[in-house]
Amino acid sequence: VQLQASGGGLAQAGGSLRLSCAASGLPFSDYAMGWFRQAPGKEREFVAAISWGGGSADYADSVKGRFTISRDNAKNTVFLEMNSLTPEDTAVYYCAAALTIGHLIRWPPSIGYWGQGTQVTVSS
Repeated sequence: VQLQASGGGLAQAGGSLRLSCAASGLPFSDYAMGWFRQAPGKEREFVAAISWGGGSADYADSVKGRFTISRDNAKNTVFLEMNSLTPEDTAVYYCAAALTIGHLIRWPPSIGYWGQGTQVTVSS
């Protein structure tokens, strides 16, 4: 199983980035997908999750209204559209696959597969 995250980079405060996570080796449409992030010196935290078919989504309060998670099951890819970025969004972002959206939003999460991280840096 591989979850390949991409799209990270440097953005200015107020700007936007779009992360992608391409999955292979698993029945993608059978898994809920999520994004987590870890800032330097901090624990990994939940960002967003989406159900198998994309009908349900959940967000951390800190990103609600600014970030949007979506998925394309035909392309085995999940996306995270990030708008109105702030320096507090600076972190390594990880995608994750789990059996249900509930497994992603609980703490600690019950993750089936983690992807490698992609760095997001927001300058003020």
